[in-house]
Amino acid sequence: MKNIIAALLLTILYTTAFSQQKDFTILGKVVDSASRQPLNGASAYCQNTTHGTITNNEGLFFMRLPNGGYDLIVSYTGYNKSVLRISSNQAMADTVVIELVKEEKTMTEVAVVASNEVQDGLAKYGSFFTDHFIGTTPNASQCVLRNPEALRFFYTKKRNRLKVTAREDLIITNYALGYTIRYQLDSFSYDYNTNISQYTGYPFFQEIDSTTEAQAAWKKNRAKTYLGSRLHFMRSLYDSVAIEEGFIVEKMDNDPKSVKGTIINNLYDGEQYVADSNDVTINWQGRYRVSYKTVFPEKRFLQEFKLPANTRMQVTLLDIADGFVIEENGYFYEQYDVINTGYWAWKKLAELLPYNYEYE
Repeated sequence: MKNIIAALLLTILYTTAFSQQKDFTILGKVVDSASRQPLNGASAYCQNTTHGTITNNEGLFFMRLPNGGYDLIVSYTGYNKSVLRISSNQAMADTVVIELVKEEKTMTEVAVVASNEVQDGLAKYGSFFTDHFIGTTPNASQCVLRNPEALRFFYTKKRNRLKVTAREDLIITNYALGYTIRYQLDSFSYDYNTNISQYTGYPFFQEIDSTTEAQAAWKKNRAKTYLGSRLHFMRSLYDSVAIEEGFIVEKMDNDPKSVKGTIINNLYDGEQYVADSNDVTINWQGRYRVSYKTVFPEKRFLQEFKLPANTRMQVTLLDIADGFVIEENGYFYEQYDVINTGYWAWKKLAELLPYNYEYE
C-alpha cells in the first residue's frame, strides 16, 4: 500500500512540474539534401527573438526556448534557407532533421533582374527605403543601418514599383531599445500607384551590452513601445484580458468605404474565440478596428497623417482573410493573412520587440 501511495505522489509531482514548465527544447540536425552530409556552421535561430546558434561538426544544434510559437530559420551559404514552424505545443522527434537544398540561379534570371537595377540606387532611394523599412518614429531616429552598401535597388517603370534586396544580412543598431538586429531581407517593395510598402524577412535580435543607466533607459523605452503594440494585443487576447488591458475591438461594416464599426463586447465567445490548453484560435473574417486607449499616439504619427492633435487613442485597422491562431508568447499564424494599416503599420522595424520580451 505504501508503494502505491508513493507512486501516486511521484506521478502527481511529475505532472505538476510538467504543467508548470515554462520552456521547451529543440535538437536539430542540418544536412545537405542530396548527399545527406552534415553541414557544420549552419545558422539556426528563431526569427524575431534573441535565440540562435550554429551547428557543430555533426550538423547538430540545440536550443532551449520559452513556451510559445516560433519560425525556426536555418541557413547556410550557398543553400536555400529553410523555415520551420515550431511550438511548445507540437510533438517533435527527438532530433529534427532539416535538409537544405543548394541554390541554383539561371543566367536568364540574373539577366532579367540586372536589367532593372538602379546603379545609383542607394543615393536615390536610400532614405526612402529606411523611412519605409525602419520607420519615421522617434525610435527610428536612433537606429543606424550599419551596411547600407549591401542594398540593391530595382525599379520597374511599367509597374511603377520599387524593389529592394540585400546581398547580405542587414545590420541595424537600435539605440532606443538596446538591440542590434540582424535582418535577412527577402525583399522590400513599394507600389507608387497605391503608396503601399511590403517587406518580408527574418530578424534576429542581440542585446547591446552597456551601462546600468543605458539598460534602465532601454527598459523604459521597451515598455512604452510594447504598450498598445500588436505583440501586446496578441498576448492579451491569448490571456483573455484584452479589454482590461485597454483595447477596444470593433467589427467594421462590409462596405470598405465605411468608417462605422460595432464594438465587440464579448471577445471570448465560443464561436469566434476557441481556446484549448495550448493555443487560441480567433475565427475573425473581414475588417476590424483595434483601438488602444491607455497610451496616446505619438505626435509624429498625428502630424504625418494630418490627424487632430487631441486624438487620444492609437487606432489600427485589420483586414483578416480567414482567422488566425495565437500562441502563448504572442506569436500568431498565418501572419500574411492579417493585414494591418494605421498605427501598427506606422510602427515599423524601429518599434519591433522580440517574442521573448517580457513586460515588467
